[in-house]
Amino acid sequence: MKYGPIVIMIYAAASVVTFIAFAVDKWLAVNGRRRIRESTLHMLEALGGWPGALVAMRLVRHKTRDTSYLPLHRLIIAAHLAALVAVLLLR
Repeated sequence: MKYGPIVIMIYAAASVVTFIAFAVDKWLAVNGRRRIRESTLHMLEALGGWPGALVAMRLVRHKTRDTSYLPLHRLIIAAHLAALVAVLLLR
């Protein structure tokens, strides 16, 4: 059984949810409202939503210079890419 399409669908769904979370958090920040926790945003990235986070960071201009947020964000992306490379090399 090939899992490729299922994995792509999971990443796509997680990315949409993560993008929305980033956009909502930006709106909350601009309007001085209670924010979404950074740990929640990182969890969404770790669950496969990191592509959506990258797109949201560019389009919504959110969390692009947050020095406390970016290191873990980058580590999550690196871990996903390393796992992808490992899976592709072990085929």
